[in-house]
Amino acid sequence: MKQSIGFIGGGRITKILLQAFQNKNAKFSKIVVTDTNSEVTANLKKIYPYVQIETASVAAVQDIVFISLHPPVIMDTLELLKSDFKSSATIISLAPKINLEKISSKLGQVKNIVRLIPNATSYINEGYNPVCFSAGFDEKEKKEILDLLELLGATFEVAEEKLESYAIMSAMLPTYFWFQWKELAEIGQKIGLNEKECKDSIHETIIASLNLMYKSGLSAPEVMDLIPVKPIGEHESQIIDIYKTKLIGLFEKIKP
Repeated sequence: MKQSIGFIGGGRITKILLQAFQNKNAKFSKIVVTDTNSEVTANLKKIYPYVQIETASVAAVQDIVFISLHPPVIMDTLELLKSDFKSSATIISLAPKINLEKISSKLGQVKNIVRLIPNATSYINEGYNPVCFSAGFDEKEKKEILDLLELLGATFEVAEEKLESYAIMSAMLPTYFWFQWKELAEIGQKIGLNEKECKDSIHETIIASLNLMYKSGLSAPEVMDLIPVKPIGEHESQIIDIYKTKLIGLFEKIKP
């Protein structure tokens, strides 16, 4: 791409996106990153030496600008930088809670604004990324942005009010399971398998289990009935309660 990229915020999600672009050998005229933590930017520079570490004002004047910040600081940051953004720029916010209307209220001169819920799995270009666009977004430029975001993995346009739901059901979903898989691999090694055997067993079985649940044509109860022995079945109600309490509670906090 001939366009330049700016990242306002250099944390985890910026690293994920940079890795995804690098995996696909994506080329930009320049990539500029800014962050208030110099250690964060120094670490990024070690991994991606072609990235330019600059001030927030320099990052803001690029052609495509990713707002890679936590929701509480976004509005103040946009207020501080609002005169720096080019009217021709595309601004892509990666945060929940702060909707297009609020972003537009700070960036009146910018027509093309995007909200994207990113995924950690984009690190290996297998993200599942819902996106929405501001009203009147130029159709040619929308296609260019979708082509860019497709480098991250599956990218699909949704109604804005569904973004926070996808934050719960996609972006944060791996965290509900990763620690369990890690623990299971450690248990497997204690009961006779080596590390590779544990990882292969968990990986292959989980993928097959997902396909069985969602692609077999069986109902959820029918699938769950296929295995009669349920070693942690007596704790299912407790686990379900944790999911409902924590996830619905979190959704209430992050929705606009």
